[in-house]
Amino acid sequence: MTKEQDFEIFLAAAPGLEDVLCGEVRLKGFKQPRAVPGGVVIRGGWPEVWRANLWVRGAGRVLARIESFPVTHLAQLDRRARRVPWAEILRPDIPFRVEASCAGSRIYHAGAAAERIETAIRETLGAPHAPDAGILVRARIEQDLCTISVDTSGDLLHRRGHKQAVNRAPLRETMASLFLLQCGYNGAEPVLDPMCGSGTFVIEAAEIASRLNPGRSRHFAFEQLATFDAEAWQRMRDVKSARMPAARFYGSDRDAGAIVMSQANAERAGIAACTEFRVATISDLAPPAGPPGLVIANPPYGTRIGDKQTLAPLYRTLGQTLLRRFAGWRVGIVTSEPSLAYATGLPFLPTTAPVPHGGLRVSLFRTAPL
Repeated sequence: MTKEQDFEIFLAAAPGLEDVLCGEVRLKGFKQPRAVPGGVVIRGGWPEVWRANLWVRGAGRVLARIESFPVTHLAQLDRRARRVPWAEILRPDIPFRVEASCAGSRIYHAGAAAERIETAIRETLGAPHAPDAGILVRARIEQDLCTISVDTSGDLLHRRGHKQAVNRAPLRETMASLFLLQCGYNGAEPVLDPMCGSGTFVIEAAEIASRLNPGRSRHFAFEQLATFDAEAWQRMRDVKSARMPAARFYGSDRDAGAIVMSQANAERAGIAACTEFRVATISDLAPPAGPPGLVIANPPYGTRIGDKQTLAPLYRTLGQTLLRRFAGWRVGIVTSEPSLAYATGLPFLPTTAPVPHGGLRVSLFRTAPL
């Protein structure tokens, strides 16, 4: 598997957001993206792997699919794993680990499968195995077909490298960017989050408008692979497309600590100049001067019994304030509770399937311009 070779690349997404991610991947110029359960598949070489990690906002991780073969028993898996050209992909001096999953296959013991592949790599390449290694080889055995991938991202991609301070139950940046896309946001209009917490929606919107690559401030697992070309990667990172956006981005929260957090995170992300954060309650909310845009919020959901009743007035106030003062603005609300969303009284468009988030299932409730 040489640097020039073409192979399948899998970009993981939260189930329910595959089509939205596919739209983003297409917009970023990747060839023939295809939505599949759990993500998006593209084809390309290692430069496409690097670019996907650097550019794509909505993907949770990027896997390079390096080999696929039918397998029905462990001895066969052992033989086939030894024929994978590991020396072309992994480095003998860098520790690795293996994770396996089995579904509907004659090999059903994931631990035994992982062990066979791990031994094959160790004995053919000489690389050390370590349970906490940054290089992860994944094997998925489904319907007696084994697909071997290398996780090229390392840390999950929502860890952009800017946000040191977070509040309780924050929305992942990857998911926030896809919800912005679902609301039709393209970087040309103002965005306001009236319950901004640590500033995720505001910072993602400002970065999109500023054309900043989401992966610009972090390292990736592919930098430790045999296929890595440091000079080519540096050239890719050095391509500057950043601009000062025409629109501005606003966050407010009744918690002063959240505002301090958001400002610090925006500063680290390099978008402080086009963002504004202030302490304000929902009833204080007023549209900023200029053209209408998008109001988007991830309010508290109320996961304990009785919480819903106490939160309903907050949602009601939010809806009334927006209907009264935000004519021409679109609204997006992320919540796990449809009854709370409908308590706003806002005229929502049909919703899409709920998306898993932090042990819950959340939906995006959207309106047309009010």
